[in-house]
Amino acid sequence: MKRIISLTTVAILACGGDGDRAQRALIQNKGSDTLLNVAQAWAETYGAVNPNVAVAVTGGGSGTGISAMINGTVDIANSSRAMRDSEIEAARANGIEPIEFVVGHDALAIFMHEDNPMSGITMDQLRGIFGEGGGLERWSDLGASVPGCPSDEIIRVSRQNNSGTYIYFREAVLGAGNDFKLGSYDMHGSKDVVDLVENTPCAIGYSGLAYATEHIHMPCVAADDVSACVGPAVQTAIEGSYPISRPLLMYTAGQPIGAIRDYMDWILSDAGQCVIQQRGYAPVREVTCT
Repeated sequence: MKRIISLTTVAILACGGDGDRAQRALIQNKGSDTLLNVAQAWAETYGAVNPNVAVAVTGGGSGTGISAMINGTVDIANSSRAMRDSEIEAARANGIEPIEFVVGHDALAIFMHEDNPMSGITMDQLRGIFGEGGGLERWSDLGASVPGCPSDEIIRVSRQNNSGTYIYFREAVLGAGNDFKLGSYDMHGSKDVVDLVENTPCAIGYSGLAYATEHIHMPCVAADDVSACVGPAVQTAIEGSYPISRPLLMYTAGQPIGAIRDYMDWILSDAGQCVIQQRGYAPVREVTCT
């Protein structure tokens, strides 16, 4: 079986004046925009833990990261969704057996303008707003009158289709075999979703909890008309009580070894899990952080 190893070693000048060179491992990490902020925080923190390793982090979406891992151009792919069967088959055809690591959990929050009066929303209402054939087009259809939205139109803000968040929302909220209705604003990144909703009273969007700002309103979500309405939070994501909770994932091309193995072990350690908790996501287990 062909094996692709993309971990590279770069030579950097030592700080001393003797001209000696020190070898520094470089780990390439790419993918999910949902995980981008915490991946950058992990990389920065780990640089102090192990100065002999540099981690280069880029976004671009879960699909982009997974494709790069399959092609052998990155060492670790970040993803906010599980790999598809077709992606696993493509990896195996390329001599790669993907290994999945659950590195945290996220509450996929519903974002509304801060003046929106809706305190809660159901999964069925979300399908009516975002799903193909859904009949909810105006805020008055939901019994709401939104200040600053004289048109009463529900402006839908979504993600581009290479986003793991887009795919997870489609599967978890719209349901298997269903798709989004046309006419939404499809944003490249989570921050773009927040920025548009924050400045658009008629808007509603979705993305990772960690991207929320103080100017965003996040309603609680109920699985159905009789279930409790649960707010998005780190604790409700850990408990699984929030209806749109999801695992956050990293994939490697085969069982990681060397510097990549050490880095993954650190991410899953208490120190690494405290970093993800500090960035507004749920760790894989309860941790005590200082």
